Amino acid sequence: MTAPVCVSAPAKINLHLEVLGLRSDGFHELAMVMQSIDLADELRCENTADGSITLTCDQPGLSCGDDNLIIRAAQLLRARSGFGELGARLHLSKRIPIGAGLAGGSSDGAAALVALNRLWGLGQSQAQLEALAADLGSDMPFCVAGGTQLCFGRGEQLEPLPPARQPLGVLLVKNPAVSVSTPWAYGECRKSRSDRYLKGEEAFEQRRQLLRAAEWLHPLQASTPPPLRNDLQEVVAPQTPSVRKALDILDPLPGRLRVAMSGSGPSCFALFADRALADQAKHQVEAALAAEGLKSWSCSLLPHGVKLAS
Repeated sequence: MTAPVCVSAPAKINLHLEVLGLRSDGFHELAMVMQSIDLADELRCENTADGSITLTCDQPGLSCGDDNLIIRAAQLLRARSGFGELGARLHLSKRIPIGAGLAGGSSDGAAALVALNRLWGLGQSQAQLEALAADLGSDMPFCVAGGTQLCFGRGEQLEPLPPARQPLGVLLVKNPAVSVSTPWAYGECRKSRSDRYLKGEEAFEQRRQLLRAAEWLHPLQASTPPPLRNDLQEVVAPQTPSVRKALDILDPLPGRLRVAMSGSGPSCFALFADRALADQAKHQVEAALAAEGLKSWSCSLLPHGVKLAS
């Protein structure tokens, strides 16, 4: 029996989320920049002798059954390995809020792939793990790789970017009682924005090239902060009061560089030149956030995704 393996599973924020149009498979074609942050879950796993795969979690109400991406990832990795006798006992310590637009579930599933690859001694490369992750969810390959990445297609096509030149800070805000369905958000986007959708691969590629060449990406720094485009914010915010309240509180903060919603929401964030400024802003607005039922986290950018604990 090998020693238990622990991995951290970081959240992500969207520095850019552009809905280009519809693909032939019915999914939306996206052009995104995703960024790992140091708000992270922890997954611990150890071998079992009976070939069972089980999951426990310190957060009541989170399903630990076959619908959980951790279990699905473990089952897929075992099936692809050809060693059906492999088993694991997994425990998730949850810090990333659920249903938040921060890819918490995807990062946990990616963590299972990385952890069990090590625990079971399978020797899969990062590229192989990313390919497995793409079979489970659009955000999961990014969660394996992490850092700062251009993400195209459904989000699974990655192009790494240089790490931030400055250690930018993030103030993240969410109402714990509110979640947003990603399929609903994209459905609303289609209803209200489809007249602006691009059509065809040539048009999609032109937009990708514009994003690749964006000055603010080479590299991230406070002097040229990202514009923080999020096409889903346009349709989610009008129908989600907690998003509007979060943006209204974050927008006037002194020192903030940009403010936006992450992913399909309802989490919102403000970027700062460094973590200390984000910490100060958090302290300044904690009372106002609490009055609106909002919880906050002060974070830093990370240059990596899921990572084995040292």
